[in-house]
Amino acid sequence: MKTPNKQHDTASIIDDVKGDQSWRIFRIISEFTEGFDRLSGLSDAISIFGSARIQPDHHYYLKTVEIAGLLGQHNFAVISGGGPGIMEAANKGAKTQKPPAVGLNIELPMEQRPNPYQDISLNFRYFFVRKVMFVRHSMGYVCMPGGFGTLDEFFESLTLMQTHKIYPLPLVLFGSDYWQGLMDWVRTTMIEYGTISEEDLNFITLTDDPQEVVDIMVRHREWKNQQRRESLGSNNIDYRYS
Repeated sequence: MKTPNKQHDTASIIDDVKGDQSWRIFRIISEFTEGFDRLSGLSDAISIFGSARIQPDHHYYLKTVEIAGLLGQHNFAVISGGGPGIMEAANKGAKTQKPPAVGLNIELPMEQRPNPYQDISLNFRYFFVRKVMFVRHSMGYVCMPGGFGTLDEFFESLTLMQTHKIYPLPLVLFGSDYWQGLMDWVRTTMIEYGTISEEDLNFITLTDDPQEVVDIMVRHREWKNQQRRESLGSNNIDYRYS
């Protein structure tokens, strides 16, 4: 097993996370409080995930800028992880439009540095708090090519919908050359073994077309608005959690 780079820096962060539990609780509460407060006015937001390692001249960086710009033209705010690569491209494309470009930054010993295209910028120490903010304030996810973090966000959202912890939201995998193998395995192995159901995949779309991404999100927004109208006066469901 390879020894991680910057071993001492990593160890200090892990030690801090495992430190005094009472103070840790206060830090967690403060991150939740600031996140909910700063993002309270955000509506119709789409989260875009992807690798921090993809360079500005890469095809998928340029496509992310295009997708974020198109979403902004349709009055969607764009939320990213706040760092470089695909996250930077998402905020960069959104920055050209009126709805805000949001960055949910995370403290990491490597890779993460805030990009300069954020209208609203928050900093998190804890991944789980940051992930709640993505789910709480997004009405759809766009997953560009990415690593374990992107897969984590993708599969967690699927799990939350499968277990009826959140309302449905569309999940778009952009880039068939990157994602097709994963979806083939899901269909031929997971469904074949019966560990998931065919309908669990109803929320996933694999595409290479930026306009299709926007069309999916617009249709979902229309559905959500219809749900709000039908529920008005009958209950207090907050559909922004979807």
